[in-house]
Amino acid sequence: MDFDLSPELRMWRDAVHNFVAKEIKPHAAEYNAREEIMWPALQKGGQQLGLLGMTVPEEYGGSALGALGMAIAIEELGWGDGGTALVVAAHNGLGCAPIVMFGNEAQKRRFLPRVVAGEPGQLAALALTEPNAGSDLKGIQTRAELEGDTWVISGSKMWITNAGEADYIVTLVRTSPERSSHSLSLIVVPTNVDGLHVGPPEKKMGLGTTHSHAITYDHVRVPRENLLGEVGHGMYQTLQVLDGGRISIGALALGIAQAAFEEAVAYAKQRMTFGKPLAARQAIQFMLADMATEIHAARLMVYHAAWLKQQGRPFSHAAAMAKLFATEMAERVTRNAIQIHGGYGYSREFPVERMYRDARLMTIGEGTSEIQRIVIARRVLSSMASLF
Repeated sequence: MDFDLSPELRMWRDAVHNFVAKEIKPHAAEYNAREEIMWPALQKGGQQLGLLGMTVPEEYGGSALGALGMAIAIEELGWGDGGTALVVAAHNGLGCAPIVMFGNEAQKRRFLPRVVAGEPGQLAALALTEPNAGSDLKGIQTRAELEGDTWVISGSKMWITNAGEADYIVTLVRTSPERSSHSLSLIVVPTNVDGLHVGPPEKKMGLGTTHSHAITYDHVRVPRENLLGEVGHGMYQTLQVLDGGRISIGALALGIAQAAFEEAVAYAKQRMTFGKPLAARQAIQFMLADMATEIHAARLMVYHAAWLKQQGRPFSHAAAMAKLFATEMAERVTRNAIQIHGGYGYSREFPVERMYRDARLMTIGEGTSEIQRIVIARRVLSSMASLF
């Protein structure tokens, strides 16, 4: 059993880390305060490192990284800024991946090359959640009806990451009236079509450098050939996409936690109390030890889930475990980082308060912690065999 990264992956990790340290981390507070997407860094990352084509094969302009390489990149991006990492994770894992996984050759050549260079307004998005349907995908009400060779789509979505800057939005729709696993389909909706209305960015607790939007489909018409795969396969396709996305969110949470931990260690070493640095106090040492241990455990879980995916082996349960543990770990670590900073940790002059706010979403998006526990429990109860 070899726990070392390959030389190529180490080089990749170092390249992304150095890029983030120069282009993202120093500007995170400024862009978050303005609630602006960090387009200069996204463009450079897309063009220099291929960060916006990590799931896209090279023949369509992508960099075609494996699952482990992408997890490492998202972790490093999360270390620099949670919102920017989420833009990249959602673009690659939710917006591009469905077309890579289920699109035909014409669809891949039509949609993918346009969204890998990092140009403003040319991201990719996936629209699942609705005002009355989140974890319950069978409750989706946005419908698509076939009129000749055209899909006519009506309904609404909400909390859709990247929708305001997207070239296209892969949309989960109801193509059959019954509530079943075969009543949903995925359709690619270009954002320049009539009847598609994207609302302003939602006001959120954190993650100011990524935007989430409500969307209205008012009799939107798209060609029949924009259907991904077969009619009625949308639920199956979406669950496969979300399995991979959970690895990315786990990696993102891991990066935020690592950054908060580093801030806490540095502060504990330089902050003096009663004539000694905080780091000399056993209570602080215990907190730092727990933080380091949980970060290490989460990294092993995230990397293992990514490795399983890359090997073509079943990874749904491992991804659920990694996402559950890493995201809840990030909440604990960022909370304790604030605690170590004391009153300063509550000030926006120090980055740990922003990291805490950014980490809070991770136990909600891409399947809540409660959903992950359901996924894990089903696996545990369905077989007495090893989980892996």
